[in-house]
Amino acid sequence: MTLVLLTVALAVALPWAAVPAARRLAGLLPPREASFALTGTAMLLAGGTVAALISLFHVPFLAGLERLPLARVVAQWPAVVPVSCVAGVLLTTQVVRVSLAARRHRALLSRAWRLTGEGTADGDLLVLPGEEAEAFALPRHRGHAGRVVVTEGMLRALRPSERAVLLAHERAHLSGRHHLLSGIADLAAAVHPALGRLGSALEFQLERWADEAAARVVDDRRTAATAIARAALAGSAAPGRHGEGFLSVSTGPVPRRVEALLGPEPAGPKGRGPRAVAAALVTVVLVSALLAMGLAYNLHEHVEHVAEMVTGRSRQ
Repeated sequence: MTLVLLTVALAVALPWAAVPAARRLAGLLPPREASFALTGTAMLLAGGTVAALISLFHVPFLAGLERLPLARVVAQWPAVVPVSCVAGVLLTTQVVRVSLAARRHRALLSRAWRLTGEGTADGDLLVLPGEEAEAFALPRHRGHAGRVVVTEGMLRALRPSERAVLLAHERAHLSGRHHLLSGIADLAAAVHPALGRLGSALEFQLERWADEAAARVVDDRRTAATAIARAALAGSAAPGRHGEGFLSVSTGPVPRRVEALLGPEPAGPKGRGPRAVAAALVTVVLVSALLAMGLAYNLHEHVEHVAEMVTGRSRQ
């Protein structure tokens, strides 16, 4: 069983090694591809961790399926009950944390829709009265289609060409379903603490994705950069209360986003360095998934082996 415990340790510890590689890779990819890479990494590593814990937790139940007394399993592996209990506690903690995260997301969405009820709708645009400078993408909820929410204060802070950038940016969040990617990363972070570091990286890449989409719509990267900077400055000067917790034009490290827009449109990675980082990340994620699956198989085989030993002794 030493091999089993080592497999568990690796399956739980590997996310700490995968997160830096994923963040490094995301910095080398275009924003859209980087967003999918970060989300996929978070989902797979969280799944591997859960699978490893489930494998440990259900060892006593495997013994029952094999009609093997638990005492016999304990005789072969004395730590089976304590380890199974610890795995059960961790799984329960994960379920509670994931449930709370999901509930928090629903509460934020309900609150935002309630607070924006006074706005004036024009297609997918919802204009709110007030001096606060706010703009954010409000996902669909309970039959309501997603909306781009912007306050009158934000509209007054921008020139007409900059408003076009702002609206294109928020529409890119909606059309790309960025709230789903962000939600997956949040739920994965509730499963494993190491995955929390992927959230900030993903938030930046989602904003960069929307920035690039807006720049293509107006066909002017400098105007897009100016609009992002002006909107973020207006939002920071008079922070609002409607879009708290949602992706918006002022989310993330704005200076880095503006600097990226002032440069050329991002292209795919070239050279051996990015390929090596990508290969390392894929290797770590695959190893984590394979370890989780191998753990379940090894535990099942071990219980069957003990059952065969007990059956053989009883016949003797």
